[in-house]
Amino acid sequence: MEDIKEKLSPTMEDYLEIISSICKENKVARIGEIAKKMEVRNPSVNAAMKFLCEKELVHHEKYGFVSLTNKGQKIASEIQDKHDVLYKFLTEILWIDKRIADKDACEMEHAISKHTFTRLIKFFKFLEEGLVCCRPKLLQNFETYLKTGERVKCNCKKQE
Repeated sequence: MEDIKEKLSPTMEDYLEIISSICKENKVARIGEIAKKMEVRNPSVNAAMKFLCEKELVHHEKYGFVSLTNKGQKIASEIQDKHDVLYKFLTEILWIDKRIADKDACEMEHAISKHTFTRLIKFFKFLEEGLVCCRPKLLQNFETYLKTGERVKCNCKKQE
């Protein structure tokens, strides 16, 4: 599976992600719907579907519906998971505007290594499990810095 994913371009990964999204709403996707979401013309989608069919990631009959195979759905889910975690990091930790964060997460989801992504998930679990009642002081101080440009001085004693 990893071998197939490594051979997919970011654009092909985007196709899988969009087909998955459309299929969640409508059970199947149509070429025109995919073209509209990808902001391309139908012939471009048809060429992509041919490629993804050859990789056994989608089912597509000429002039028919498009759906994901189990392998295609697995890859699409992995990509969406990355997008969701990156979006959360950008909006909840770095306080990036939601529209910008969505666009940036889409770009980053294709480039982030498995190692870095795993570490990011562990970071979120650490924050969520260890600090259930409030945001960590460091994040509060960062938010203040973003708003005012001023650093909040730390009152803790340095350990020697």
